[in-house]
Amino acid sequence: MSATPADLGRLDGPVLLFGGPYSNLQATAAVLDAARNHDIPPARTICTGDVVAYGADPQATVDLVRAAGIHVVMGNCEESLGAEAEDCGCGFAEGSACAVASARWYAHAAAGLSADARRWMAGLPRRLDFNLADRRFAVVHGGVRQINRFVFASTPAAEKLTELAFAGTDAIVAGHCGLPFSQVLDGRLWHNAGVVGMPANDGTPRAWYSLLEATAGGIRIGHHALDYDHAAAARRMRACDLPAGYADALETGLWPSLDVLPPAERTATGRALEATTHHWPSTHALRRVS
Repeated sequence: MSATPADLGRLDGPVLLFGGPYSNLQATAAVLDAARNHDIPPARTICTGDVVAYGADPQATVDLVRAAGIHVVMGNCEESLGAEAEDCGCGFAEGSACAVASARWYAHAAAGLSADARRWMAGLPRRLDFNLADRRFAVVHGGVRQINRFVFASTPAAEKLTELAFAGTDAIVAGHCGLPFSQVLDGRLWHNAGVVGMPANDGTPRAWYSLLEATAGGIRIGHHALDYDHAAAARRMRACDLPAGYADALETGLWPSLDVLPPAERTATGRALEATTHHWPSTHALRRVS
């Protein structure tokens, strides 16, 4: 795939969003199949970054994503691997279980990537903008100003609104935290499609992606579960001697560590998520209501 433009302009038709392929080749293939099944072309398929991380197949996953021709925003893993940095730059607390495990999977990822893959990563944009219906979207990995910022559903609304104001858009689509959610705050949207390379810590092996669709009265936001051959992905991780906790997580649906989670998200551990649909009214509809 050639360098992705920073501004995609107006997108006419549904948009499929997903994050964190995480070197999970089986999940990545499944979400690309889902896009085809929804009749969504590559021009309207967007990944929020971290194509390479925990899983067994970094190069093959990059190759698959590039061959698909979809849009990809730079994640902290692309930033680090593209610059040949010493660690993933995930933002894990020093000495935490996630930080310790990341040293192993990052070394595996770094050793498995070609120079061409690294150049592709280094050339990815940190932000993609697009218009859908009457709304302006900014797609980032973590936060607008910090690539590895963790923003969860429980993150205070004031913090999200500050990011939205800085972005200068009606909506932010972000990834990084690994959990799907949508929130409308003072008429603006914060949306996380979730990730496909790891489950959502909900006790099921499913992954998550989302669809945005313009309607007569606004935008429909659908959170969709993704079933894939998680057992094969776990076997590949074990064969590569990657951290057992992450391989187990693909099958149990439970993260091996909750270090990064705020209290509200920790409490939800093991609680199965449901596919949901949200309606974000258009500015015209809001004016009619007011």
